Amino acid sequence: MINITTNVKPSSHIRRRQTLALVLLVVCGVINYLDRATLAVANEYIRADLGLSLGQMGLLLSAFSWSYALCQLPVGALVDRTGPRWLLGIGLVVWSVAQAAGGLASTFGWFVIARIALGIGEAPQFPSAARVVSNWFPVRARGTPTGIFNSASPLGVALAPLCLPPLIAATSWHWAFFATGAMGLVAAVVWLALYRDPVHQQMSAEERAYLEVKASRAAAPKADSASWLALFRYRTTWGMMLGFFGSVYLNWVYLTWLPGYLRTERHMEFAHVGIAAAIPFLCGFAGALVAGWASDRVAQGAASPLLGRRNAVVASTLGMVAFTIPAALVESNVAAVACIAIVIFLANASSACAWSLATVAAPPSRIASLGALQNFGGFLGGALAPVLTGYIAQSWSFVPALLTGAGIAFLGAMSYRYLVVRPIPEL
Repeated sequence: MINITTNVKPSSHIRRRQTLALVLLVVCGVINYLDRATLAVANEYIRADLGLSLGQMGLLLSAFSWSYALCQLPVGALVDRTGPRWLLGIGLVVWSVAQAAGGLASTFGWFVIARIALGIGEAPQFPSAARVVSNWFPVRARGTPTGIFNSASPLGVALAPLCLPPLIAATSWHWAFFATGAMGLVAAVVWLALYRDPVHQQMSAEERAYLEVKASRAAAPKADSASWLALFRYRTTWGMMLGFFGSVYLNWVYLTWLPGYLRTERHMEFAHVGIAAAIPFLCGFAGALVAGWASDRVAQGAASPLLGRRNAVVASTLGMVAFTIPAALVESNVAAVACIAIVIFLANASSACAWSLATVAAPPSRIASLGALQNFGGFLGGALAPVLTGYIAQSWSFVPALLTGAGIAFLGAMSYRYLVVRPIPEL
């Protein structure tokens, strides 16, 4: 067994490859979430243009998440088998074409199809990122790079209400989809041209030693369908799926409905909504970065890397619950946005810790697979959140919708706490 606490250091070549990989993942991740958030930013324009109710908009907002969640099941195994380079490159092309197709939508049905295709294309992004981190970083130092690639999510969502409304105002909502789709196609070319997985045969003995420390995959069994199915025998897998369901559900209440909530429930002027909706997600950007760094510190001092990272997920998810309650109930818009900012900070901290948890809970040959299964559970919650929120808001108000989200997130935290207790052995 390899001692993961050794002091072997990466060479300058390895550091350059690590830096390049993280920069590429962040750029792709920002575009990924700009594409997801375009529909939320253009919500009112699209509802007016297509004549959609709040309930129909909830269905449209959720269409992406259903296909995204279902595609997590095969895509994790594909990443483990073929590597992240081509899976993510092809995904970038597919989701960018689907995003541009959304700009051509003239009916509810066409828009639903475009969003389903977007979910299929975006499915490889985070399993591929988890595989990249496990390829290039040691076990007890994966929290920081995981936080860095996760920070792209709130950064993309924060940029959307700042960058897209001026474009929409100057042209139409259709051009927001065309522009972000074009950005993704450029990113696909750059990713395929620059990213490479580590190749042991082309490295020095010191570099190979560092890579062996980080993954010990040289003797790991090759991933196959039997070992993938075997993951479902472990309660750690179910705890991560159920736990992420709760966390992502509450996060996606805000991600899909925050601009609409601020306009409909809190009657903010449209000119102010962009800034008010961006502030929480800028806080989320900081949350992902801080959580990645902090989870490494916790993991180094914990009884095991798994328990340290699991406890960080539980604490941040419970914090989301605690601050959603006043966010729903306070009268002051300033206080509500401040509470929501804390929730989004903690939501992205929880997500970063959950993805770093996957890299230490999974057997070495199944890191992308377990991460994708966790993401599958999460985005079942992400698919349900906009639909249920839309219908609750339409029937009553956004207050019970937010409180429902808090309750679901609490159950998710308990799933992590009581089901994720030990890593899964090599299958």
